[in-house]
Amino acid sequence: MRTKKEIKATIIQRFMADELMKEAYGFEPEITFESQFSLVSFENILFEIIAFTHFILEGFFDVHKKEVDTLIASKKLHNGIWIRDQLLNFQYGFTLIPGTDLWKNGNATPDEVEASKIIKYAAVTESVDEKRVICKIATEEGEKLQPLTATHIEAIAEWLSQIKATGIPYTIINYKPDLLLLQLRIFRNPLLLDQNGVHRITGKEPVKEALKEFMKELPFNGELRLQELANKIEQAEGVSLVQIDSAQSCWIDPATNNYGNYVEIDVRKIPESGYFELENFDGISYGI
Repeated sequence: MRTKKEIKATIIQRFMADELMKEAYGFEPEITFESQFSLVSFENILFEIIAFTHFILEGFFDVHKKEVDTLIASKKLHNGIWIRDQLLNFQYGFTLIPGTDLWKNGNATPDEVEASKIIKYAAVTESVDEKRVICKIATEEGEKLQPLTATHIEAIAEWLSQIKATGIPYTIINYKPDLLLLQLRIFRNPLLLDQNGVHRITGKEPVKEALKEFMKELPFNGELRLQELANKIEQAEGVSLVQIDSAQSCWIDPATNNYGNYVEIDVRKIPESGYFELENFDGISYGI
């Protein structure tokens, strides 16, 4: 909120810069308003009244804005978008301002605050068979998605219990990635790729690079579509045609905390953990 002095200074600046006022008053260049108008002049008193009126009005608006902000904060909708934003803004090692969902940052620097935000990926959905909110989360190490540690999850679960809507249970999914196993037949252009899929000039392996790019481009908790996967590979240099003979995935079984059996993917699949990881490239074969 501006002070009365700042408001008056703005009025004077525009008054002195107005060409009609310059002509009417005959202002001398480089001479200030105070040097040309006394404290008891009509112009100075008028500007004081206008500035004071604006100051009071802006004060009313400022109070109204704070009241509206407080009302909005008290009526927050705990929908998926809000919960996801809260997860991505979770600050490890910090605490909340009592009675709010805001963080008490104190003297922490912006870099320290940013470093405390350990959840790099989050997706929020509702359970299909019960009234429950599912929160899938992951962090990142060396540009590779990873689950958070048990120590992290303890703090996240406690924080989530403080800000969540009353009466609605939340489940945190913090698993290792779903493993993806592919059996692919690549029909190659023999002028560009050899029998092992290696480019005859660059020495690169375009199919493997396309697969890595596809996995990186897949949104967190995004749907893996086999047709889109095939399209991505067909765009690789030296590839004429792609046949996906099999696409299987497996994920962590919460009961045993180990990977279960591989299951065939039919057309599309959303990862249980929120993200996939290619187990290997052994299932790729090349033909003409």
